[in-house]
Amino acid sequence: MAIDWTESKIEEVVSAVLKSLGKQNAPSGSWDSTQYNGRAYSGVYADMNAAIEAATAGYKAVRAMSVAEREKIITAIRNLCREEAPVMARLGVAETKMGRVEHKTAKHILVADKTPGTEDIRAAAQTGDYGLTLTEMAPFGVVGSITPSTNPSETVICNSIGMIAAGNGVVFNPHPNAIATSNYAVDLVNRASAQAGGPKVLVASTAKPTLESAQIMYNHSAVRLLVCTGGPGVVKSVLSSGKKAIGAGAGNPPVIVDDTADVRKAGKDIIDGCSFDNNLPCIAEKEVFAFANIADELISSMKENGAYQITIEQANRLAEIVLVESKNLKTGIVKKVVSRECVGRDAKVLLEKIGVRVGDEVRCIICETSFEHPFVQNELMMPILPIVRVRDIDEAIDLAVKAEHGCRHTAHMHSKNIDHLTRFARAVETTIFVKNAPSYAGIGFGGEGHTTFTIAGPTGEGLTSAKSFTRYRRCVMSDSFRII
Repeated sequence: MAIDWTESKIEEVVSAVLKSLGKQNAPSGSWDSTQYNGRAYSGVYADMNAAIEAATAGYKAVRAMSVAEREKIITAIRNLCREEAPVMARLGVAETKMGRVEHKTAKHILVADKTPGTEDIRAAAQTGDYGLTLTEMAPFGVVGSITPSTNPSETVICNSIGMIAAGNGVVFNPHPNAIATSNYAVDLVNRASAQAGGPKVLVASTAKPTLESAQIMYNHSAVRLLVCTGGPGVVKSVLSSGKKAIGAGAGNPPVIVDDTADVRKAGKDIIDGCSFDNNLPCIAEKEVFAFANIADELISSMKENGAYQITIEQANRLAEIVLVESKNLKTGIVKKVVSRECVGRDAKVLLEKIGVRVGDEVRCIICETSFEHPFVQNELMMPILPIVRVRDIDEAIDLAVKAEHGCRHTAHMHSKNIDHLTRFARAVETTIFVKNAPSYAGIGFGGEGHTTFTIAGPTGEGLTSAKSFTRYRRCVMSDSFRII
């Protein structure tokens, strides 16, 4: 029976989750999640080995289903995701202290509506003088999935739909800073499965994910495919596991705005994309390279659409706060890294750190900087947007490619010059290239195509979907079944 998700009901559920954890005021990363309001979460286990055993049973159950039965469960997941999107959004912000509730709600609706299901799994046939060859997309078995704190429940649900559609079982090792939100999503998938007549535990997770539980996942013989959505360190560890792995790594997406662009629209689009969920999506605009002859108009448009401009002096002070020193214990090398206390925070919260008071209408902080500024060179994942003036398309492309640092993740451009667009696309070689739109159009939000929150640039799968989680199997019938 569907619940009427009124504001009071949403607050009641989120409050109950926090109360059941006994961690209402606890710092991020100290939460546990095995039950909600006295009801044990379905599919969440204290031990990773037990979670893998449950996921193995889920795989066997999926293998015994028809495609229609599998799709019935996926439909139930979509429906429940839409219903409970506001709850997961509120819970995600409350637990991680990152992002915006309205944007996280929209991301869950996007996942429910545009994540491909069983329709993505297609067979191919080839006939000739020697008969028929059939190639089908088969499941791997149990998939081990590492999920992030930036899009925790969105990634769990998106991956679950695709991996179940492909016929796999799934075990999750969520980010430690988003345990409650991730495991709420695991429970949602299992509730949907039970409602649709499927197994009560279709996907599994662990109550206290750690590096040790991740290692158990990497090494367990039942886990045949690893899928990681996260930072460079965890992606590297997955790719070093010795197993088939899909790695969705970091990016530092540049934006070029040339003097043929609709500059007023470009300013709005860039702020809309950069400020979406406080810049947590890895596809979001991170630095702008604007032709000098249109830069003033672009900045004016940005300010009209929720941006607040700070001086270079203020930018330097803010950089000292949002980027902190970190020492590598093995090499002794000290480098600047992003402060976890600042990632995904509202623009007004970040401005308060340098003594600037603004209202909720401010969605993004902009500043003019040099190319060498740390705001340009580091992926901040905050609504802070540096703007670098350039002379022409040659300088714009040169600097934008350098700022992207070879991640080949995402890039953006606002232009009506086909030659400029083509040159930049060829030079930057990113998985996603968005033209004349906010960054989120690249994952199907206001743009065509399916959505995903696992964008596998390092391993080449690109925007993953159900077919990404399959292996190809060939069946050959020699000298038969060619009927022409």
